[in-house]
Amino acid sequence: MEVGRITLTQFINEEQRQIAGATGDFTGLLNDIAIASKTIANAVGKGALLATGKDLNAKLEAMANEVMLQAGIATGHLAAMASEDMKGISHIPAGQQRGKYLLTFDPLNGSGNLDINFQTGTIFSVLRAPDLKRKPKEEDFLQPGAQLLCAGLIQYGASIRLLLTTGLGVNGFTLDREVGEYILTHPKITIPTEASTFAINASNERFWEPPVRRYVQECMAGKEGPRGKDFGMRWVASLVAEAYRILTRGGVFLYPHDERTREQGGRLGLLYEANPIAFIIEQAGGAAITGRNRILDIKPGELHQRAPFIFGSKSEVERLHRYHQEYIEGKDLEGYNMPLFSSRSLFR
Repeated sequence: MEVGRITLTQFINEEQRQIAGATGDFTGLLNDIAIASKTIANAVGKGALLATGKDLNAKLEAMANEVMLQAGIATGHLAAMASEDMKGISHIPAGQQRGKYLLTFDPLNGSGNLDINFQTGTIFSVLRAPDLKRKPKEEDFLQPGAQLLCAGLIQYGASIRLLLTTGLGVNGFTLDREVGEYILTHPKITIPTEASTFAINASNERFWEPPVRRYVQECMAGKEGPRGKDFGMRWVASLVAEAYRILTRGGVFLYPHDERTREQGGRLGLLYEANPIAFIIEQAGGAAITGRNRILDIKPGELHQRAPFIFGSKSEVERLHRYHQEYIEGKDLEGYNMPLFSSRSLFR
């Protein structure tokens, strides 16, 4: 396929032809999501022309959620939907055609950054409805991420970009605003195996577990430390922005388990954030874990289950997994309970 000439519709039609017995329903669903994203992107682009501060966040979040719901209802490809912004699931109204797929989505991830005009995005994933003969239940959405048929993220920034996987690798598309079409610009995205950057909110250091503190201390030690090279630290508080950067440049993102999130299980939504991003990351050659386990192996217990989330370049994620295992087994080195920024720290 020629980069810069293939539209999203052409691309997914070509992928559909590779699947025996494909009916076109899945292709139609992806087109519905793409159309919805253009509406959301247009509204996000207006920014303070619509509202300011928290009013802008609330208005655009509600609008994005409604746009996704209406797109899902419109053409009969879905059996039901679940949103980060809704308590329960959304059924297809009576009298409307009901399809065979389940859609989960975070309609406007990173909306807290709207007031500083920073990147936001939509994250989505698609599952197969387990029983087409009955009305879907919440339990139908509680499938491990390994069962996902598709996942994607749309990044609303200087340009509008859609990253998509249907289990055949990850491809990136950029919205050509003049013609209103997503165009293939980043085919077969592969995350670099090695990394020299990590993303973590260092202000939470006092809550981290020893294996996370160990990893960060080793990175911060640079060339003189055990890693033998310098690392850069990033943190932009936008999951879609962090994921896109790692997909294109490599690195690792950490929102680990810590003392503050112990009771709720983690910080990020498993169904709406961790699972779709983990599926994309793995399809691009990376890895995604809680620290102890693979994200996509988790069997959700509820719609809004939370989870720790570490993802990125495979070698770095594998190192973090090993550090967690050594911690569990009592084999890790001593000294990693020291505060990173105390008088005995790397910054003495």
